Amino acid sequence: MGKKFHLGWFTNFAPPIWEDTFSGDIGSTWADGQFYVDFARALERARFDYMMLEDSSMVSDAFEGTSRADLKHHLYAPKHDPLALAPLLAAATTRLGIVATASTSFYPPFQLARAMSTLDHLSRGRIGWNIVTSSEDRAAQNYGLDTLYEHDARYDRADEFVEVVEKLWSSWEPDALIMDRETGQYVDHNKVHRIDHKGQFYSVRGPLNTLPSPQGKPVFCQAGGSPRGRQFASEHADTMITQSRGRERMKAYRDDIRQRVEFAGRNPDSLKMLFIVSPVIAETDAEAQETAAAAAARRETNVEKALAHMSALTEVDFSTFDLDAPLPEGIETNGHRTTLKEFIRLGENGTKTLREIAAGWNINAVDLIGSVENVADQMGEVMEHVGGDGFLISGPMTRNYINEICDGLIPALQRRGLTRTSYEHEYFRDNLLAF
Repeated sequence: MGKKFHLGWFTNFAPPIWEDTFSGDIGSTWADGQFYVDFARALERARFDYMMLEDSSMVSDAFEGTSRADLKHHLYAPKHDPLALAPLLAAATTRLGIVATASTSFYPPFQLARAMSTLDHLSRGRIGWNIVTSSEDRAAQNYGLDTLYEHDARYDRADEFVEVVEKLWSSWEPDALIMDRETGQYVDHNKVHRIDHKGQFYSVRGPLNTLPSPQGKPVFCQAGGSPRGRQFASEHADTMITQSRGRERMKAYRDDIRQRVEFAGRNPDSLKMLFIVSPVIAETDAEAQETAAAAAARRETNVEKALAHMSALTEVDFSTFDLDAPLPEGIETNGHRTTLKEFIRLGENGTKTLREIAAGWNINAVDLIGSVENVADQMGEVMEHVGGDGFLISGPMTRNYINEICDGLIPALQRRGLTRTSYEHEYFRDNLLAF
């Protein structure tokens, strides 16, 4: 029996797979949120720690200079606001953590602090904030900026942003609410304080005008891969989305982050790193291999989708490069630097063409293919080698796949003692720190 680990699911409030034989009418109904309500219930039944809702706020025209590919493949649009979906998910569940993405480059700190505090109340202590700095000029132009701030400068702003929202969440003392029926006093004004923050980027008077939230502050999620991103995550994050490829690189990444966390004066065990995987499971290993081979064949014909996605992430137009030649040297971005670095690494120093790189591109930490029992064993072995802390599932957005994972794979993990069979606590952060 290996070490128990945590589980999350990486998704977004956008169209699931709608053209599949068994997709029904999901292509026209997903926006009412009910698909995600059912999804959240399945995750809670399987005792996942959280559902993570990725987000962006643009229609990308980075590929070919038009929005054709983005809208054809629904990569970055349509995509609806995860903060608005969160209360529906909270109402349908009782213990599942709900992590919503919001950008420090576009939200005012007061608005973000107020929204998250409200959501933590509505979810009864189960909200999380995926902290992003955003990575696209097209998104920046929707918020009054011509271009996005420089990569590392975005993290400098994010450091102060987090400082401000934490001050706001602390501006009410825990016992400020007194509800004294004899005097008719609802809140003790002596226990509600201005923050009077005047920093390099933000000026906020405070106090926040919401009650102190159940968790005090939301669970912080982050995906820092660059050196500056890693520094930010090590100082602030409670959980991390990680993309390192291969067991050795997964272990090296986790060791590096834990060392940074300790250097920041925090307990390394207080930050849970979840590695992205998309398990391919079936009744037998042979059937799973057939499914994986069919998916690989689809990727061969879906090169455009991969390149449009990479173009949106980096704002580098990959349509301008020769598909049947290696990637040129010197490609740089002010966007997702780690993602671009990993994509370039797939080229194996110029031995693969762009078409081959795009066909093989995915963000999985390891390939998990086989029967339910085999994949469950693999996951235990990987975590044993890496040291923890868990996996973030990211697979085909279909009801069939969700059920395969929640009703097939997870029970096999539970039988091995690798994942929880019940929630230990009421609040999200407490469950995340339970082991």
